[in-house]
Amino acid sequence: MAELLKDTESVLKDVITSLIDSQEGFKDIGEKLKDETLKRYFLAESLKRASFKGELEDVLIKEGVHDAYKETGSVAGALHRTWGDLKAKLGGDDHTLLETAEQGEDVAKKAYADALKHNLPLPVHQLLSTQAAHVQTSHDYVKAARDSRK
Repeated sequence: MAELLKDTESVLKDVITSLIDSQEGFKDIGEKLKDETLKRYFLAESLKRASFKGELEDVLIKEGVHDAYKETGSVAGALHRTWGDLKAKLGGDDHTLLETAEQGEDVAKKAYADALKHNLPLPVHQLLSTQAAHVQTSHDYVKAARDSRK
């Protein structure tokens, strides 16, 4: 049982790291987008990722994990956001920013897919599945928005 908890903790912390990256990425790109509808969507999605992070941290806390809160994302996520900032400063339009966002969503989708391969307690698996479905929908929206601006 302790091994299952340890695996669940590790899996959830990996997803939380991805959610921090997603939250920051949506906020950063949302602030740079010119299209007001997209801007609102991205800022709302940033808040949604923060909510997802909170849900997963709550699971860890209920299981007795004392260091459930994580404040920073991954180095790769920080580099990806820096690259997006550079593209925006070099005259990146909404299409370029949406390309960057879609790449970030690909990483988030992979984090959830990897997590769902593990033997997790059913409630945790269901929570991750629900969140993963939202991430897939968000990815598809970002991709469609990007494709419409070619």
